[in-house]
Amino acid sequence: MAGSGTAHLRNGDDMMIRVEDLTVEFPAKGGNVVHAVSGISFDVRRGETLGLVGESGCGKSTTGKALLQLPHPTSGSVQLDGEELTRLSRTEMTARRTDIQMIFQDPISSLNPRRTIGKIVAEPLEVWGPKASDKQWALVASILDAVGIDPEGAKYKRPHEYSGGQCQRISIARALVMEPKVIICDE
Repeated sequence: MAGSGTAHLRNGDDMMIRVEDLTVEFPAKGGNVVHAVSGISFDVRRGETLGLVGESGCGKSTTGKALLQLPHPTSGSVQLDGEELTRLSRTEMTARRTDIQMIFQDPISSLNPRRTIGKIVAEPLEVWGPKASDKQWALVASILDAVGIDPEGAKYKRPHEYSGGQCQRISIARALVMEPKVIICDE
């Protein structure tokens, strides 16, 4: 987000996310640099919701992705439960993503077209969740049902067999299945 922004900076033990002076830059042609996010700061306590509002292209999506270190910020601090995420190795950050999930802006392109919906939603559990497949499926079915997607159909259907709105709900289910502490919703 262009410019400097400071919102909600507070002290307290119930702080979930703290972002300080976050900057994200991308290399451009001719040795130039695109300043996608410049010096944004905010914090979010447990149970709070924060919305970033701005014009198209101002850095809202980049800010959300930078919280997950996708991309890694150029400078600044991103803390989750007091832990500095910018200092974590790639492996450590991958493990930490069980606590912070993102629902991407374009649900259809964020879903693997070769996998069934059931497998897409279960994918995080295959790595980080309960290892018994019956426990995995029970959790996946429960989450799919909660977002209004028929679990039995999801066992066999692929993303192209669902509408854009249904794919958005599937993306929400995939984010919720790990019961994360933080969910970043891109639009």
